[in-house]
Amino acid sequence: MFHFNRCQHLKKITQKCFSSIHVKTDKHAQQFLSRTFALAELRKSWYSTHSLVGDKNIILMGPPGAGKTTVGRIIGQKLGCCVIDVDDDILEKTWNMSVSEKLQDVGNEQFLEEEGKAVLNFSASGSVISLTGSNPMHDASMWHLKKNGVIVYLDVPLLDLIHRLKLMKIDRIVGRNSGTSMKDLLKFRRQYYKKWYDARVFCESGASPEEVADKVLNAIKRYQDVDSETFISTRHVWPKDCEQKVSAKFFSEAVIEGLASDGGLFVPAKEFPKLSCGEWKSLVGATYIERAQILLERCIHPADIPAARLGEMIETAYGENFACSKIAPVRHLSGNQFILELFHGPTGSFKDLSLQLMPHIFAHCIPPSCNYMILVATSGDTGSAVLNGFSRLNKNDKQRIAVVTFFPENGVSDFQKAQIIGSQRENGWAVGVESDFDFCQTAIKRIFNDSDFTGFLTVEYGTILSSANSINWGRLLPQVVYHASAYLDLVSQRFISFGSPVDVCIPTGNFGNILAAVYAKMMGIPIRKFICASNQNRVLTDFIKTGHYDLRERKLAQTFSPSIDILKSSNLERHLHLMANKDGQLMTELFNQLESQHHFQIEKVLVEKLQQDFVADWCSEGECLAAINSTYNTSGYILDPHTAVAKVVADRVQDKTCPVIVSSTAHYSKFAPAIMQALKIKEINETSSSQLYLLGSYNALPPLHEALLERTKHQEKMEYQVCAADMNVLKSHVEKLIQNQFI
Repeated sequence: MFHFNRCQHLKKITQKCFSSIHVKTDKHAQQFLSRTFALAELRKSWYSTHSLVGDKNIILMGPPGAGKTTVGRIIGQKLGCCVIDVDDDILEKTWNMSVSEKLQDVGNEQFLEEEGKAVLNFSASGSVISLTGSNPMHDASMWHLKKNGVIVYLDVPLLDLIHRLKLMKIDRIVGRNSGTSMKDLLKFRRQYYKKWYDARVFCESGASPEEVADKVLNAIKRYQDVDSETFISTRHVWPKDCEQKVSAKFFSEAVIEGLASDGGLFVPAKEFPKLSCGEWKSLVGATYIERAQILLERCIHPADIPAARLGEMIETAYGENFACSKIAPVRHLSGNQFILELFHGPTGSFKDLSLQLMPHIFAHCIPPSCNYMILVATSGDTGSAVLNGFSRLNKNDKQRIAVVTFFPENGVSDFQKAQIIGSQRENGWAVGVESDFDFCQTAIKRIFNDSDFTGFLTVEYGTILSSANSINWGRLLPQVVYHASAYLDLVSQRFISFGSPVDVCIPTGNFGNILAAVYAKMMGIPIRKFICASNQNRVLTDFIKTGHYDLRERKLAQTFSPSIDILKSSNLERHLHLMANKDGQLMTELFNQLESQHHFQIEKVLVEKLQQDFVADWCSEGECLAAINSTYNTSGYILDPHTAVAKVVADRVQDKTCPVIVSSTAHYSKFAPAIMQALKIKEINETSSSQLYLLGSYNALPPLHEALLERTKHQEKMEYQVCAADMNVLKSHVEKLIQNQFI
């Protein structure tokens, strides 16, 4: 049972942690234990109020024409329970008149009050209740119903609703005044439905009532089975004894911990949820926010984040913070090539698509009153994106969550460095490290795995460490959405029909972005080939071609595309784990060998499996600049250096038999000197602001990024720390920052 398993799981972990460092009687340890037990009790409370056993009701909610009454009767027959239709069994019996007569008699506002009073005087248990379309507009009555039931939202495509209402000859519903179209009113109503539902049934166009009823029962089953969706480490070894319990984490725990205790990365224990063809087609006309809500609800159990709360987070993340209302639009470049623009967020890179959302997810998942220090390694773009994202949390969350980002002092562009330093806020700091990104990333992993140090921080300062790099599942998951959304946009723009294959070409360093595309395919997006584009640091290209991951005698080169100047690709471990049928023992052996001997070779069968889906190549510095120049001259579009790397590789390896979506991972404004060199602009001024204004005078696409331009106007120099490439020095910095923030 949920309330037992999850509580016991959390208590066992906490007790084990503190017994290992011999501080059971320490004041801070006891405080932390109390906080953890409080979290466990919250989960117990969640279970006790959300279980469907006994006297709970199944409450069907949705707009007029959603089929609530018909579906409710089918479910009642299947379960052998009472079926109550609010219209027929409550309102009309209470009023002794039809609902339409009542509406005509009292008008819209008074009708909602009368309807709410009737529902407040009603109670039932163990029943299926079909609400009216307007019930959710009355808060008090909905709270009354929600106390003893699970609310299931029948989310029906808008065009289907309008068609059904015409067939039913319904031309007046609550809230509709003269001059208001039925379409606009139904759209307006959605805000009320989103407030209340516990589970959503996404009804594909043309679905029969029987099919919808089965979906409702499946949604209830998933909602009730709170222990079914767990995460394991990529280095988890499955027990030979099938009765032996598997060490698994819930979504919230995976997000909080970031990195597994055995050094592996968290992945779903089961397969990714898959949408049907009809469900995907129903999303073609949806907005980015609507797509994100549907997809992420399928991937995050409501026991971890309730659907309504998740929806609020998504709307906050992708609302006013993005310069383009489409969030991640797709633009036709030329021929069969399309550009997926992932740079419209506040810091101008694809990292914003995750890091405007992930901080809200993290803040929701952590226990009340616990302090967390987020450690982040950045190769250029993550640093400013994570500082920006966590700075947007509310005041209370910023007091208990702080961020420190480590970046290679001489390994990012000048603009990226200024942006990282300038993004420091009261709960976020930047530290330059006199080494490269690989050292920064490896150092953070080692800090996480140093139980003496992490235990000391917890006991001495009441602070727990976590991560916001793509090693954290909560950071990687939102990236799945934009790959799916890009495909749906091509369908919406009628470049392809749903089901037609596409290739994706992605500039790749840490393997997170391209892995998110793999997960999109697992959810049902028909991606044919994943094209991995490398710069001179081509370790991934060589690996995909040979199966040999070899870092021996390979030095990191600084390039025009610094965000993929990476040799140790963390997320590759997740993909190998997937290909190797979740063989944790193999992952442990491979990556321990990489750490000790700086190379590993996978078996031929895995190489062949990898090459079924992946193609890879690399781009030289000269080819990168030439691609920027030629693309501008032929199409008036300016590529940033990372996107140029991807275009060069796509031109070389893609067979042009289907469209290819090239991920544009950053805005060119962040790399003005390289762009000006590529375009052979000689009047290179010293200030970033002057460079951007000069590029803006070319009237190219995409236009200048206003938030980045605004950044260049602030010339004040913020202080930041620089440290040597030494583990003890880094740990000292972390401790001092924790003292400053939380003590």
